[in-house]
Amino acid sequence: MRSGFGLLMKNKIEKHLSNVDPALQGVLAFDVLMTCALMVGYITIPWWIIQKGNAQDLAVYGSITAIATFLFQPLMAPLCERYAKRKQLLQGTAVLVFSCLFFCVIATAGCYGLWLVTIAGLLAVLANAFIDGASVTITPELVPAEQLAAALQLRKRAASLGRLSGPVAGGALLATAGVVATLWVYSALVIIALFSVSKIPLPINTIGFPLEKNGIELWWREFRAGMRAKWAVPLERGWTLVNFLVWIFIGPAFILFIPLKIHSLGLSAAWLGACEASISTGMLLGSFNLSTRLINRFGRYRVRVFAAVSEGLILAFVGLCNEPLALIVAFACAGFANTLMVLVGATHRTLAIPKEFRLRISSVNKTSTQVAGAIGPALAGVALLHWQLPVVYTVFSLIAAVFACCFVFIPRSKEFFELNHEQVNDWYRKEYPSGFERKCS
Repeated sequence: MRSGFGLLMKNKIEKHLSNVDPALQGVLAFDVLMTCALMVGYITIPWWIIQKGNAQDLAVYGSITAIATFLFQPLMAPLCERYAKRKQLLQGTAVLVFSCLFFCVIATAGCYGLWLVTIAGLLAVLANAFIDGASVTITPELVPAEQLAAALQLRKRAASLGRLSGPVAGGALLATAGVVATLWVYSALVIIALFSVSKIPLPINTIGFPLEKNGIELWWREFRAGMRAKWAVPLERGWTLVNFLVWIFIGPAFILFIPLKIHSLGLSAAWLGACEASISTGMLLGSFNLSTRLINRFGRYRVRVFAAVSEGLILAFVGLCNEPLALIVAFACAGFANTLMVLVGATHRTLAIPKEFRLRISSVNKTSTQVAGAIGPALAGVALLHWQLPVVYTVFSLIAAVFACCFVFIPRSKEFFELNHEQVNDWYRKEYPSGFERKCS
């Protein structure tokens, strides 16, 4: 029976892979390897900082790298738009390899220092700015337009595989082999990912363009156009403000406090990996049809508000909880609530924005999140100087839940969510034309 089942699964996998465009195979391998590697590093580096330093060290590291992300992303935007994406992936991954090896040398030599670790982290931020920009935009260059939707879906599945396997592998390695060995495995995965880039063929739809001198100026002009359009729409303005305030407090609850919580309970790094994997599992479940069923049963507006508020309440429970298994379940529920909150209304919001303004407004949204991501760890670091982790974790999560409730006060939000996809198309321009009259070329 087992051999028959195994043969059946083998045949299905081979059939599935045979249908994958050869141009995508290298990208899919890169997605799995890089996501897995980043998740291994994502849990290993904070765990190392906590063991060798303290909570304040982790808060400082998180704040500095978040600020660097905020600065590097717009600076890299012109490069990501005009240079060949395959070359960007090679260069970005090469820099990330150097960052990984820097981490390894520090750990192997036993010369931990916050600023040494932060320098290595900044190199990783710079590398990821290149990698992210190229990775997001390379797919349309590799496949024909009619295959784009299927290609993007395959890439999401590949990334999900890496996101699930990375924390499990990283946690198990940390618990059995220690930080040094896990960092070397992290480096090895990134090196293998670097070799997988060579399997990506040259683009068929574009060859890249040299950088123009006014690249930064062009980005700033586009950014201002997005700000102007966003400010003209009270719904969009309020939505961004609420998300900004929520992320200041929910960001540390998802990123900074988890390794601190596991360490404070005296649990091994395997539990850290299990918690991160449970979040990924919850996020993956949230992307399935269950979200559609909830929307059909209760409506977009109610589901959006409930998911946002429940996310904060679940994480507040995490702050007070001391049972490891309960933490696993709670983090899975929090991951599910997070994905539900993000997905519900995402299509509506995208359709409502005029096509030529979507990238501009998306840039503003991303910048807002990055600024909040820099403020959150700094506030958390100050709070941890005065109060214990359970208090800070719970209070931050409850504040996030309170700010999430403010979504009900956003003008016309309920009306907006009750529209169907046809009615919501180009809704911002129809209702607030003044914000979309002037366009940037």
